[in-house]
Amino acid sequence: MIKINCFILGFTLIFLSCKSNNDKKDESELYVNNILHQRYEKLLDYPLDSLGFPRSFSRNKNTLKKVTSKDWTSGFFPGNLWQIYHLTGNKKYRKLAEKWTAFVEKEKFNGGTHDMGFKLLSSYGNGLKSVKNKKKYQDVIVKGAQTLSTRFDENIGSIRSWDFNIDIWQFPVIIDNMMNLELLFEATKITGDSTYHKIAVKHANTTLKNHFRDDGSTWHVVDYDTITKKVRTKFTHQGIADNSAWARGQAWAVHGYTMAYRYTKDVKYLNRAKRTAHFFINHKDLPEDGIAYWDFNDPKIPHASRDVSASVIIASALVELYGYTSQEEYLNYSKKVINSIKNISNTYILPQDENIPFILDHNYGDWSKRAEMDEPIVYGDYYFLQTLLRLKKLQS
Repeated sequence: MIKINCFILGFTLIFLSCKSNNDKKDESELYVNNILHQRYEKLLDYPLDSLGFPRSFSRNKNTLKKVTSKDWTSGFFPGNLWQIYHLTGNKKYRKLAEKWTAFVEKEKFNGGTHDMGFKLLSSYGNGLKSVKNKKKYQDVIVKGAQTLSTRFDENIGSIRSWDFNIDIWQFPVIIDNMMNLELLFEATKITGDSTYHKIAVKHANTTLKNHFRDDGSTWHVVDYDTITKKVRTKFTHQGIADNSAWARGQAWAVHGYTMAYRYTKDVKYLNRAKRTAHFFINHKDLPEDGIAYWDFNDPKIPHASRDVSASVIIASALVELYGYTSQEEYLNYSKKVINSIKNISNTYILPQDENIPFILDHNYGDWSKRAEMDEPIVYGDYYFLQTLLRLKKLQS
């Protein structure tokens, strides 16, 4: 298994030190390494601004989209700085990460969003591994979990996702919400209070029951009746059609249920992650380079836009999933990770003359708003870096 790991990591070409038989690194590994270091420096160049977290960049408008901490993506930029620090050991990234992370703290009180995990675990969760004052970071995580818990409906068995469109939806729950359960699991680890863990499990079970189709794919949204507590409708808000398989939604499902298995060891979560992973990585319309089209049912395929963010989210999930699977499944998953990460590294890294605080290009945002389609987006960078860290951990 050690030899296999070395083979896999060597092919990622990034920050990994597996060597060939003659103990020399492949020249392309050094090349990609240097390119990434230069992209990382762009994040250091971005000025501190508590009201200006970088979210995306529009080439059509030549505009950097900045958001406040209230936005669901605010935790990813400090999270990127933390992860680059963990990859490189360069303290410049840690110092800047601490400053950006502090700007997110007030979100621990924001009960108007389900995205508490995206905000606080990306920032405070990554920082917890490196800061001296761990209690401060732990307290933020726990308070955030308390706030998130207020959105839980015991009778429906889920955490409410969105508060908009109240004239159309009653209690909408999106597949993305699986990602925020990790905040609850971590709060139980920190405090010993099982309340958070139980809420996370209840939500995961309800989602498991209602969000998935027979072919292994997931609906994006399930809306519940607030009186009967039963399912009203199922649809896809950010995909191209209600019955489509929105690529990032499939990736959230695999990542979320793999994470849920980590905390619970409940085999039904593992099986769910594996089945949806198989839908994604074996889909007839997944391109050879492993970079998915933004929606598997876009009629413009093969001329549809790709979504690097979906591919790195699922790559990160597959690295973790491999540790819970058989040897045969492991080889299948690892092949897909190798292929996609190698191609992302060779093709989708931003050119060095673009002075914007992002690493990857060609992420796909929100079809329903026709927004951030085929652009650099901060969460694509985040899960790319997470994948590299998980691969690096495998090596050790």
